[in-house]
Parts: sequence; C-alpha cells; structure tokens
Amino acid sequence: MHNYAETERGDTVNKLSITETGLRDGHQSLMATRLRIDEILPILETMDKVGYHSMEVWGGATFDSCLRFLNEDPWERLREIRKRVKNTKLQMLLRGQNLLGYRHYSDEIVDRFISKSIENGIDIIRLFDALNDVRNLQTSMKVIKREGGHCQCAISYTTSIVHTLDYYVDKVREMEHMGADSICIKDMAGILTPNNAYELVKRLKESTSLPIELHNHCTSGIASMAYMRAVEAGVDIIDTAISPLSGGTSQPPTEPLAMAFSETQRNPELDIEALNEVAAYFKPIRDKYVENGTLNIKVLYTEPKTLSYQVPGGMLSNLLSQLQMQNAQDKYEDVLAEVPRVRADLGFPPLVTPLSQMVGTQAVFNVLTGERYKLVPKEIKAYVKGLYGKAPVEIEESVRKKIIGDEEVITVRPADLIDESMDDIKREIEGLYESEEDVLSYALFPQVAKKFFEDRKNEGTAEDGIIDINVTIG
Repeated sequence: MHNYAETERGDTVNKLSITETGLRDGHQSLMATRLRIDEILPILETMDKVGYHSMEVWGGATFDSCLRFLNEDPWERLREIRKRVKNTKLQMLLRGQNLLGYRHYSDEIVDRFISKSIENGIDIIRLFDALNDVRNLQTSMKVIKREGGHCQCAISYTTSIVHTLDYYVDKVREMEHMGADSICIKDMAGILTPNNAYELVKRLKESTSLPIELHNHCTSGIASMAYMRAVEAGVDIIDTAISPLSGGTSQPPTEPLAMAFSETQRNPELDIEALNEVAAYFKPIRDKYVENGTLNIKVLYTEPKTLSYQVPGGMLSNLLSQLQMQNAQDKYEDVLAEVPRVRADLGFPPLVTPLSQMVGTQAVFNVLTGERYKLVPKEIKAYVKGLYGKAPVEIEESVRKKIIGDEEVITVRPADLIDESMDDIKREIEGLYESEEDVLSYALFPQVAKKFFEDRKNEGTAEDGIIDINVTIG
C-alpha cells in the first residue's frame, strides 16, 4: 500500500498513489455507463503498464447498465478485464447492504455477491452507506475480510449541522475498529472546498494509521484545487479519470495531475507515455458518444450552484429530466431551492445514491403540487420508517407524521428484517439460470436479468442485439 521516497532533507515521504476511475465512474458520470466491453478490452494491457494504485472497473451502475442496455453479462465483463490486467489491482464500488441495487438485501445475498465478486477478479471493494450508518456495512466488511479482499470503507461527505470534522473522525475510528483496510473520503457532489479538504485529511491522518483516499467530482469547479490541498495534508491516494473521460460531473484528469505532482516530493511515478496512449485511444470513443448524444456536453459544464445546493451532477440532470417530462422546466430553480429544505426535513442525509434520487423526487413533487409532502414516494416513506438506516439527525415528529402518520419507526438494523434466500431466488428462475452469478444478477435486477437470460436461452435475434444508446439510467 505504501511507497516511500527520500526528500533532500532525508525525511521519508509517502509517494502519492492514483486510482484510475475512467472505466467505472468516468463513463458512468458522463454518459450513463455506456462504454461497451469491446471498447474497453483493447486498451487494458496498456493501462496495466501505467503504474496505477488500482483501476476502478466494476460496481456502481456498471452492473445494471450491462444487463439493461448493453446486452452484456456484467460478470463476464469482470472476468474478461481480469484476464488482461495482470499487475494492477481491480476495484469496485459497493453500497453496503444495498449492493448495486436500490434496496437492502439479506445477509445471505450480500455474502454470496461479495464472495463471487472477489472470486471473479475484484481486489479492492470500496464500501459505503448513503447514511453513513455503519450497521449497513457490517456484513459486507466481514465477507470481504473472510475472502481475502481489501476492504475500503468510504464516508459519504456532506455538510450540515451534524456533519462536522469530529463527526467524520468518529466515523473513521468506528470503521477502523470494525476492520477497514483503508478509508475513502467520498465527495460525490464535488463540494469539498480546498481548505476543508486540507483540514479533513489532516485530522484523519492524525486519528488513524489507515491509508486515506480522496474521491471527488469536478461538477462545482474546485476538485483539482481540493486535491492539491489534500495532498499537502498527506492524503495517500487520489481518484482521477483519463482525460477524455474526465471533467464535468466526472473526476479530475489523470495526466495533468500526474505531471503536476511529478514535480513534487510526492511524485506518483506514472508512465506518462502510456497515459498519453490511453488518452489517445479514448478520444475518438468519447467523440462518438458526443456525436450520437449519449454524452451530452452539458454534463461537462461547471455548475457552481452545486456548492450552495449540494446537488451531485447526476442528480441535477435527473431533476431537469423529471421537470421536462412534466413540461415544467421553468420550475427548475424552485426545485433546486427546495432540495436543501427537503434534506433538512429528512434529517440531513448525504445526497448520494439512492438518497439523492429520493430527495430530488420529493422536491419535484413538493414544487409541482404546490403543497409540501402532499405526494410522497414509497421510498421516502420507507426511509422515514427507518428501513434504509438511521438518519444523521432525528426527523422531527411533525414531518414524520405528515409522511407516515402513526406508522412505527424501526430502530434495528434494516437487514435484520429481510429473510430472502438464494434458494428462494433459484426457484423463481428455475430453468433460466446457468450459474450462481446468474442467480445474484436476478436477485439485484429481477426484470432486466430475466429478460437477459431469456434472450440468451433463445440464442437471441438481430433485434435483441440492438442497443438504445439514447436511454439513460434514471
């Protein structure tokens, strides 16, 4: 994990490491996770020579997108990548008890999914919970450690009356005590200011011996500055995306940062020639997706309002899409202003999947109906009942009553109430699944996985292979 260099004064300096996100978060952020496996495989051996700390290639929305839009088996994608990447660790993003879906799953499903992820080639699993409720990480952490994987626990970064430096220090100490191998500061909205980045990293480095990684997005325009200050404070690893898949709602670009830091004592020692080859490979692919509309150049625009509203880039585009469907684009500013009010009502949850979508939808309903909480999505009701975990701040009784009336709020770990088993799922798709991986795909995305299996069983038709590249993930 640690690489060290000697300074002119003889002090030992921790070499900066870089995680490449282009093959997961880069294309997820910019073009709804539409990179196809045949666009990824040809460049992998070159990427493997760069000298990255790791390559994030799986998890997040890649699983859903493969099945839903690309007619690909996500497990096969992982195996094919693993075959070609011999020297660099492969990393994935996992939402704890949510896995890669949008609800909590039973401990058995979580256990088998993580076990199979590591078996199929994953080395590092970045684990987070949208509410920073560590109870939702317990099972995942236990399995990652048992299977010999590297468990990186992420804090979902946000600011509020409760999300202070002390709050994050306490969370990290708790994660370290639970067995985390490293810590990630996950700034999904791009709101971590340079000075706050310095102070947070400095406090965490004083509080834990675990390596610290910083992940952010360029949405608000301050990401690279935050990285500079974080590196000064001693952050161990930063997340970047190869330049054609960087910027906007994605991560800062790999090559400029690698070159900038090469002039410092914390030189990441990446192969710049190999990086340039990787960038040259992806430029025409990016241009193709710009031309066909999959990569809307609006996602590359800087949006400073993110710093005020704390709305991640993907959430901004989702809000606009919802309003367009209702012919209510003129309400966009009203909805943006309503988002922080809804967030405060709901106990200041971090705006990260799935909470970002849920809070955004509630804000749209509040504005369009003209009455706050007149319409409430079932997911918001489940959240208020405690079915996603514990809110950072207790929800006021008046808000709770308006949303769920006198229904009981649970205080146990949500997964304790779930008893689905692998055998139950196997029975549902008898005759369609060919492996345990298939069963897990169905557990997460029943409808799309079933269609994928049926098409595969029927050996497909020309029409089955057509991909609608203009459909985006909601």
